[in-house]
Amino acid sequence: MQTVAELSLLIESKKADDIIIMGSSLGGFYATFLSQKYALPAVLINPAVRPFELWEDHIGEHHNYHTDEIHTVSREHIDELKDIHVETLKKPENFLVLVQTGDETLDYSQAVEKYTEANCLVRQGGNHSYENYLDELPLIFEFLLSRIKINAR
Repeated sequence: MQTVAELSLLIESKKADDIIIMGSSLGGFYATFLSQKYALPAVLINPAVRPFELWEDHIGEHHNYHTDEIHTVSREHIDELKDIHVETLKKPENFLVLVQTGDETLDYSQAVEKYTEANCLVRQGGNHSYENYLDELPLIFEFLLSRIKINAR
């Protein structure tokens, strides 16, 4: 998978003490894999938990009405997502997960189940783009700063 390979190279070229990860939706899925692989702190926003299950019904070409680009979802894409799926978290304390119950794309309860309620901030309402994100920045910064090694500060 090109995205994960490129991000892995970037992480491996840096000092691990200096790296934090954030991802939203499918980016949250990727961030979960990378956090587990490199033991890095991660903030996830409305993360996809099992995106390969959602994509099964969308194999084929899709038109982006904003950019006119055509994107193809293939069986290979789905298999690549399955290959990097993290079933059990080794270090759940490395995650802060922000979800909104009004997410029209993903079921927020899957994230709460996977990442444990203790690591999740569940906001009522909202949507997949996470309404009022700016209000959460102090919490996000507090979490990430608490996990950066002292010599990296």
